[in-house]
Amino acid sequence: MRKSLTLQAELSDKFGVCMFDVTLDCEDGAAVGAERDHAQMVVALARQSLMPLVRDGDGTQRPTARIAVRVHPVDHPAFEQDVQIIVGGAGAALCHLMIPKVESVRDVDRAVAMMDSAASGLAARELPVHVLIESPAAVHRAFDIAAHPRVQSMSFGLMDFVSAHAGAIPAQGMSGPGQFSHPLVLRAKTEIASACHAHGKVPSHCVVTEFRDRAVVREAARKAAREFAYLRMWSIHPDQIRPILEAFAPLESEIDMASEIILRAQGADWAPLDYQGQLHDRASYRFFWQVLERAYRTGQSLAPEVRQYFSAPYRS
Repeated sequence: MRKSLTLQAELSDKFGVCMFDVTLDCEDGAAVGAERDHAQMVVALARQSLMPLVRDGDGTQRPTARIAVRVHPVDHPAFEQDVQIIVGGAGAALCHLMIPKVESVRDVDRAVAMMDSAASGLAARELPVHVLIESPAAVHRAFDIAAHPRVQSMSFGLMDFVSAHAGAIPAQGMSGPGQFSHPLVLRAKTEIASACHAHGKVPSHCVVTEFRDRAVVREAARKAAREFAYLRMWSIHPDQIRPILEAFAPLESEIDMASEIILRAQGADWAPLDYQGQLHDRASYRFFWQVLERAYRTGQSLAPEVRQYFSAPYRS
């Protein structure tokens, strides 16, 4: 956790933008019986890593670092304790809370109620929720879960999903290449991504367990971004972060094209224009703006006249 936080700070300083979240883990990271101590350690880490607050356009203060915490599932005995300690002790330092093994909207409602109760007395702020979809039943309810107003992102929990099938999906379904071949795994990936895009939420792709094989990580990230419409991806080791960022970043040719079209569109007051024999209007302008935003978020080089779109006055 400390190594990831250090890398986040280094890359933020280098590129001028926080390029990835660090999620401090209480679910799998805590030893049985040591859940309270682990949660308190996570609070201390989050508070120590809190960078100076910045003020959004609506006056709300937020941290410039992006630190989250994954707590235990809502039906775990340590869940309420996790939330009370973490949200009560470090809520202002967090960008969101990750809730694993969400099965239904009811689980999200319970998590949100507990979070808001733990946050009472703090500065008014509704902490966003990220959820992990990890079972066939949860995949079936993905659209309803994605519609919840506090859900900001949904992630696919590959290993628990495969395990939930009682051996019917082979172990290869949990590996880097194998997770892109089994029909049930592919269906889960597409359902989650589709549910997120239907409700304006962020789909986050699952892990790759071969954390020392950068080629496998990079190819999985490429498929997730280019073929399955995911916007983010989990890493389980700091060495995976750079290959994932590289795979999710637009190509240089895509950035150049998007930059030229957006600059020309702005010069035309966003009226339709002819670009190399193709008609572009506000529908495609949205797409190319998103290309540039993704380039900015992944630390790619942008011309000054394009980069200024993402400076504070524009964002606010």
